[in-house]
Amino acid sequence: MSSSFGHLLRVSTFGESHGRAVGVVLDGCPPRLPLDVSEIQTDLDRRRPGQSRLVTQRKEEDRVEVLSGLFEGRTTGTAIAMVVHNADQNPGAYDHLRDVYRPSHADFTYDAKFGFRDHRGGGRSSARETIGRVAAGAVARKLLHVVAGVEVLGWVSQVHTVMADVDGATVCRDDVEAGPTRCPDPAAAAAMTTAIEAARADGDSLGGVVTCIARHVPPGLGEPVFDKLDADLAKAMLSLPAAKGFEIGSGFAGTVLTGRQHNDPFLPAATPGGRPTTATNHSGGVQGGISNGEPLVFRVAFKPTATIASSQRTVTRDGTATDLAARGRHDPCVLPRAVPLVEAMCCLVLADHWLRQCAVDVLPRLTGDR
Repeated sequence: MSSSFGHLLRVSTFGESHGRAVGVVLDGCPPRLPLDVSEIQTDLDRRRPGQSRLVTQRKEEDRVEVLSGLFEGRTTGTAIAMVVHNADQNPGAYDHLRDVYRPSHADFTYDAKFGFRDHRGGGRSSARETIGRVAAGAVARKLLHVVAGVEVLGWVSQVHTVMADVDGATVCRDDVEAGPTRCPDPAAAAAMTTAIEAARADGDSLGGVVTCIARHVPPGLGEPVFDKLDADLAKAMLSLPAAKGFEIGSGFAGTVLTGRQHNDPFLPAATPGGRPTTATNHSGGVQGGISNGEPLVFRVAFKPTATIASSQRTVTRDGTATDLAARGRHDPCVLPRAVPLVEAMCCLVLADHWLRQCAVDVLPRLTGDR
């Protein structure tokens, strides 16, 4: 199904940008996990529109309602259904897009696939679809924290040509959330703010990069061939709206290194029988598609927002040439709101692979051989 993701932890999102509601069904979460709705709401608040002058000014509280799967503060083990009702709907603002294709948007490709599309804010191609991902990701985040102490943290590391200088080993959530850009480098954050505001004033948009680190990931997560951990992370990240690139560890920069420079030397375990560590982490925490216990480090590139106020050449559904200056409420830069999306998808992938590893480990644990 095109709206579903995961194996043992299965996510199915639903809803359109200007429909009645958006939401998610999360199936496969273990029972008895302590979970408060406020923990889900916290991540949704970080994703919601209107949170600063740098993002779309659509006014949505994005209050989540848990319909099933949660009882007396614990998960029941059954499907967790969550819904967020759309409050600030204005479908009429998009009537001028009914028969016009926005350049580099999903308008034409949805028509090509289905022969029909919801032009109201992009329908399913709108970033409001990601509400379900973030809600499900918050549950996965809690599961990872309880069972393994995993911490997943993302931040904006680049907007357009402005690049941040951030120490991934020490950066914390408070640093990231200190400003509306979600860039923990104050000087870079100020420059990013100036660049985004200038692009908005010019009827334009900007892209950039989100960096994400997952700490305390246990070794052994990931499958040897097609469901490698880094492959699943890449699929998850590239499924996000406006995502155009993914790299893990050294990424493309590793191509200019030699093997001697790039290899991560092993260090002796700190305690007898303990896990060996590595002197460097060019692998980004994944070797052979399986986590090695080092921090998981990856980056996701996001393109400039496709819908802009500047006039652009395009065509109508019947192929007639026209000019389009889009109206409506759009992010001049998706990066600040992309951070919780990247974190959510990372949590969902890690939690799914943790459950899969539990299935692999069950016999040794039962027989006492491990």
